[in-house]
This record gives sequence, structure tokens and C-alpha cells, in this order.
Amino acid sequence: MAVIPSCKSHKRSAKRKAKTEQTSPRHATSETSQDKAIQAKYAAMMNVNEKDITNLNLYRFVDQWEGTPYKYGGTTPNGVDCSGFVCALYSDVYHKPIPRTTSEIEGSTKNISRSGLKEGDIVIFDINGKKNAHVGVYLLNGHFVHASSSKGVIVSELSNPYYNKAFNRGGRF
Repeated sequence: MAVIPSCKSHKRSAKRKAKTEQTSPRHATSETSQDKAIQAKYAAMMNVNEKDITNLNLYRFVDQWEGTPYKYGGTTPNGVDCSGFVCALYSDVYHKPIPRTTSEIEGSTKNISRSGLKEGDIVIFDINGKKNAHVGVYLLNGHFVHASSSKGVIVSELSNPYYNKAFNRGGRF
């Protein structure tokens, strides 16, 4: 597992804990007012139509984990690193076990170009000259979700100069 510079742990806030406890079950399939709010939130964030947010299990998962603090080696909502987050997402949303480290994930996926990325694909980054140092999951319209070493679990844009420069490749299982 690669170490990302400036990694630091954060205490989970009471607000984050309350949000997690109030969230509907991850595998619910009926659309609720909470689901409509999640669709609206992520559609606005990614500048897409609410109708484009079709994989509600994915966006429920992202919403539940958003704000989880970064913790090197972490795999839980109390603290998670980038590959731990991706493993948890794939297990919960896609019911697929995947390798634990970014390098193993990279080696287990089919190479996908940036222009060929689809929702649920892996995005892999080389950080500060270190190959396969960071991993996330592609969402829509140039956005991906990941566990940032400085901000915890967040949605970011591939066009951000930092991620644009560091982008290595996409991957698909």
C-alpha cells in the first residue's frame, strides 16, 4: 500500500456519526424522499440530470461514507484509506471482493482510457512520482469518489489540476 503525503487521521464528528445512524439501509431498492435528495445532491454536484443518477446503491454508499476521515490502513467508517474505501465500495455496492492494495487493484483491472471511463470504473493515480499511489471510483461527468489523505472521503473532479496531472489510468474489473 502506498503512503500518500500529508496523511493524517481525524476524529469522527458527532454530526457524521448522527448522519450515518440516520441513513437508510444500503441495499434498499425502493426510492424514498431520502433517495430523491441524494439524487438531487449528486446531480447538482456533478452537473448531470437527476435521472442520470440511477445506481442508487452507489450514491447511498457514497453519501454514507462522505466525510469519513482518512486513516492509513483503515477499512471502516471510523477511518479509511483509499484502497480500503474502494474495497468497501465494491463489496457493498457490487458484491465483488477485490484486492486490498492500489497496486493489486491496478494489476487486476483491464486498462480503460480516461475517455472510456464509466460509472463504477477504477481511477488510479501516480502521486509525487510514486506509481499507483492512489485509487478511487469513477462516478459521472468527470467526477470520482475517493478517500483523500487530507479531506477524507470526498467527490473530486478529474479535471482538478492535481488529479489531472497525477492520473495514471482507469481500470475495469
